[in-house]
Amino acid sequence: MARVKGAMMTRKHRNKVLGLAKGYWGNKSRHYKMANEQLMKSGRYAYVGRKQKKRDFRQLWITRISAGCKANGMNYSTFMHGLKLAGVDMNRKMLSETAIHDPAAFSSLCDLAKNVQ
Repeated sequence: MARVKGAMMTRKHRNKVLGLAKGYWGNKSRHYKMANEQLMKSGRYAYVGRKQKKRDFRQLWITRISAGCKANGMNYSTFMHGLKLAGVDMNRKMLSETAIHDPAAFSSLCDLAKNVQ
C-alpha cells in the first residue's frame, strides 16, 4: 500500500482555524496554537452567553413591566397575579412592549388585574 501523508488535510484544518480567528488581537490571529486555544475559549463564552441572553432579556422585560405598573399605582407581583386570575395569557415580552408602545392598553390591563383581586 502507498504511504498516505496528512499534510493537505492538516493545512486545511489549520487554515480553517486561522480563518475563524481572524480579527483576534496579536498572535491569536496568526499562530495556530494560540488561535486554537482562543477559539475554544471563545466557544465557551458564546455558549454561556446564549444562556445569559435569555436571563438578561427576561430581567429587562420584568423591569419595564414593573415601571408601567408603578405608573398605574400597583406593583409587579400583584399585576401578574391579577392577570393570571383574569385568564390573560400574555408573555412578559409582549407585556413590556405594550407598556412601552401602548400605555392606554397597558393601563386597561392594570385595571383588569386590580378588579379581579
